[in-house]
Amino acid sequence: MTTLIRKAALTAAGAALTAGALAGPATAFAAPTTHTPTTTVTTDRSHDKGQRELNVRYEAQPNFFYCGPAAARNALTTLDKNVSQDDLAREMGTTENGTDSAHLITKALNTKSGKNDWRTIEITTPTADDKQTDTLRHDIRKAVDNGRAVVANIAGTATDTTGTTHSFEGGHYISVVGYRDNADTVKIADSANPDQASYWITTDTLADWIATRGYSA
Repeated sequence: MTTLIRKAALTAAGAALTAGALAGPATAFAAPTTHTPTTTVTTDRSHDKGQRELNVRYEAQPNFFYCGPAAARNALTTLDKNVSQDDLAREMGTTENGTDSAHLITKALNTKSGKNDWRTIEITTPTADDKQTDTLRHDIRKAVDNGRAVVANIAGTATDTTGTTHSFEGGHYISVVGYRDNADTVKIADSANPDQASYWITTDTLADWIATRGYSA
């Protein structure tokens, strides 16, 4: 495991993201909920080569540090796998500091799916270049075409295609569950807020959101 993903997510103390500095695991600072809402983000798959969405049995995370287990759990439902967030948290060693690394997400996805399809891809630079963005686009399209979601470790603020901002300065994990426009735009399942359970974002924006971190695809 490299230190790349470990450095990227900051703790709930609200420390500022500092390039090149080591930091704790990723967490999403969602307010704790008394239950975990479940819904279906999409209802069917499109076999149009320019667009495809996966069926997701969405659950929100029940606390501020379960974004990793929730993102992995939502991703696994696209394969019709029913794994609890608690089970995944144990598998990944999730604590109140979050889930330590995208590598742990990859390992859990492979273990719980009974396959070895996911791998961890890192974007090591402060922003993604064209090659890294093209690789992300290819990886998302390949995964979704094969019925698998991608789980991304992100940090900072990004704006979706409707102009809504999503801010996770302390780090977060999200699932990528579809694409359109030949994967120039991708669909996110986000466990932080069930009122914003899904949204579309450009792949260019997502690549920069992942920068200095990595994703499981």
